[in-house]
Amino acid sequence: MSDSAASLPPAFVERLTEIGARAGVEIDWSAFGRERATAFRCNSLKTDPASLREELSAGFALRPVPGIDGAFAVRPEQRRALTETRAHAGGRLFIQNPSSMVPPLALDPQPGEEVLDLAAAPGGKTSHIAALMGNSGRIAAVDSARPRFFRLRRTLEQLGVTNADTYLRDGAGVWRVRPEHFDRVLLDAPCTGEGRFTTSDPGSLAGWSERKTARMVPRQRRLLYSAVRALKPGGLLVYCTCTFAPEENELIVEWALRRFGCLRLEAVQVDLASASAGITGWRNRELDPGLKRALRIWPDG
Repeated sequence: MSDSAASLPPAFVERLTEIGARAGVEIDWSAFGRERATAFRCNSLKTDPASLREELSAGFALRPVPGIDGAFAVRPEQRRALTETRAHAGGRLFIQNPSSMVPPLALDPQPGEEVLDLAAAPGGKTSHIAALMGNSGRIAAVDSARPRFFRLRRTLEQLGVTNADTYLRDGAGVWRVRPEHFDRVLLDAPCTGEGRFTTSDPGSLAGWSERKTARMVPRQRRLLYSAVRALKPGGLLVYCTCTFAPEENELIVEWALRRFGCLRLEAVQVDLASASAGITGWRNRELDPGLKRALRIWPDG
């Protein structure tokens, strides 16, 4: 067992090994222990990738993030220097993991549409959606956590987002106010956050348990129910988490497929080397074969 794996909760290592085997992926345990490159995206509401590269060329060696236009990475030790640039202060770039850039790209929002971001804070994905829409149309950005909600508002202001209305409320009730209203809905669901685990920060591992995973499921179902009911017929919904647990991912999606017979799974058209198809079975349970169209993104450092 690698040093990184030995520093993780044993039950988590056992589960992730099993999930990886289901997906045909060998887990790179060292990714949980090494410093990761600092990635960011160009904020197209304020600049363009070529201009941003030129602005940062004096102090940083940028490398493009494969598969994501307008996204770049710098060495881990350059993170602080990046946060001290005028480009960062002026909202021309936004520091964000590449995996967090995928959901807005999969949502593919179009200018002029009505979009719901159902668990929007702290605002990285909301601002990305606004950029993809060119600040046209309307985004309803909803979150129920007060401190995170105000961070959401600050992020949107800093990045020049003008087409988003923010709402401090429980997203589970949105469908009652706006049933079948939105062209597209993003639900980046609250989860156990396994994708943020790092052995250099023991706090990121604190409190993890299979019991906690089970406790997340009812909330995720309530939010996804609201997301589906708020979506126009023929609309597009993206459900995502930052965790690996099938109970919070494929099993939640399968629950929605059973609950709403009108849903159809679409493939996610994003080309990332660290991605694999969703799993179609977990433990002794076989799942909808269409779940292979889902996308799993694995830690690769």
